[in-house]
Amino acid sequence: MSENETVTQVPVQESTADDRAGDGDLSRQLAERTEDLQRVTAEYANYRRRVDRDRALVVDQAAERFAAQLFPIVDDIERARDHGDLTGAFKVVADRVLGLLDGLGVSAFGVAGDPFDPAMHEAVLHDTSDDVSVPTATTVLRQGFRRGDRVLRTAMVAVSEPSGAAATAGDGATGDAAGADPAPEAAPGETPAAG
Repeated sequence: MSENETVTQVPVQESTADDRAGDGDLSRQLAERTEDLQRVTAEYANYRRRVDRDRALVVDQAAERFAAQLFPIVDDIERARDHGDLTGAFKVVADRVLGLLDGLGVSAFGVAGDPFDPAMHEAVLHDTSDDVSVPTATTVLRQGFRRGDRVLRTAMVAVSEPSGAAATAGDGATGDAAGADPAPEAAPGETPAAG
């Protein structure tokens, strides 16, 4: 040691009741701050999830609105295809428009022969037929569109129901001659009276 250096001894303090009380107070404060931090962290995580969910919802709604504006154009494209007018440069433009819908995740549905589903089909014509066993979309007048499980536009269809069900439900004849009154039914154990 040099002359200029002095040795300072720090006296060792013995823990007292006040120090122990102070340690308990510090532990309590630390626990409170930890709880506050955990609460703020959870609130922020919930906020971030809510913002992400809302942002995704806005994107989905915008995509669905844009797709809905393209549906009349797609209808015109399908009519041109049905008439054989979808050729040349018009076919290229039509393919691009249909590609936009594919890129948005929008798919068309509604084919003749599909079972009728009122959640997906809009019935505008109705008839009966021996060719079907369940209500069936026999003619598609306008395609429907969906994005995932969400139906954006229902398909407009003509529906045929089985004629056998209509005939048995509407048939009131019991085999008696037309215009004749049916015989009154006898009570159990009785024989009907001849009349």
